[in-house]
Amino acid sequence: MKIFRMLITIAGLLLLWAAIAALLDLPKFILPSPLIVMEALVRHAGLIAENAITTATEILLGLILGVMFGMISALMISAYQPVKQWVFPLLIASQAIPVFAIAPLLVLWLGYGIAPKVVMSLLIIYFPVTVGFLDGLNRTDPAWLNLATLLQKSGHKGRLGDLVRLYRYIKIPYALPSLASGIRVAAAVAPIGAVVGEWVGASSGLGYLMLHANARVQTDLMFASLLVLTLMALLLYYLIDHGLRRALPWLSDQDDTVTQKWS
Repeated sequence: MKIFRMLITIAGLLLLWAAIAALLDLPKFILPSPLIVMEALVRHAGLIAENAITTATEILLGLILGVMFGMISALMISAYQPVKQWVFPLLIASQAIPVFAIAPLLVLWLGYGIAPKVVMSLLIIYFPVTVGFLDGLNRTDPAWLNLATLLQKSGHKGRLGDLVRLYRYIKIPYALPSLASGIRVAAAVAPIGAVVGEWVGASSGLGYLMLHANARVQTDLMFASLLVLTLMALLLYYLIDHGLRRALPWLSDQDDTVTQKWS
């Protein structure tokens, strides 16, 4: 059903785009019509596909690493107060620095290969995953925490073992919906880091292709690359959303309840 609504939305936007291009009668190098863009997409299919694979690899690697480091950071900040005092301010400060300011440094340090683009994606993905998961860990129902405290006192286990069990059986399961929300946000913004990195310095990728097409006034190729990037981002988001709903089926039940309430 969601895919059907998405297709209707895309079709509506394409019709609006075609209407604007026809009514305003703009030059092709300013706003090409969807038909011209589709022709460029077919004509340059091999070139676009080759660069799309590079960008997709950067996005997926950045997403995997960003989610992994985000989860580890959230667990450390939640479990150990000294880590929170030192790491959390750095986490906030990292978001105050524009990504365009960091990208040239990463290219200088890591070269023009795939590494700086993956790191750029990681940096953008890291924050929403960390904050979302940390918020879920900190919002654990106090009744469950009180029960865990009583069981720990009666069991006479070690402190570290008690902490591990507390997170394994109570805090982490309770925080999974918040983590899922953070991952969804991360999936939506994941392409930004890769494309920004390709704009600053790269030899392949959709961002690189768009930059060079713009310099050569190949607006149709630039729009075709942008269209492929948009479709990749939508596909990534819906695949992750579907995977999260399969892994956490109670989230679907909550969403259905909210939908019925407001429908």
